[in-house]
Amino acid sequence: MSSLAKKKKTDAPIVRVRIPRKHDREVLATVEKLLGANHLRVRCFDGTIINARIPGRMKKRIWIRENDVVIIIPWSFQEEKADVVWRYTAPQVDWLRRRGYLS
Repeated sequence: MSSLAKKKKTDAPIVRVRIPRKHDREVLATVEKLLGANHLRVRCFDGTIINARIPGRMKKRIWIRENDVVIIIPWSFQEEKADVVWRYTAPQVDWLRRRGYLS
């Protein structure tokens, strides 16, 4: 019997998810509207609306659309503005919902 026949088949694929770090001031948010020129309007899960910016290191690599779940870091000197640091894919959002991170 070959080693391939002995492998167990898993039901769900393994999903790696980055969790927001509270000590780095990271917050979960959903994208409400694309404002153009790499700016977004996001709604944090505590209900606040913030204007966010996609930094240059993410600009051409990660495409962000409306209703995407992202991690933002609010600016220390202007709380109504923030930078986007991470965008979740659909399987990662499902994992976050199952674990209770998203309401």
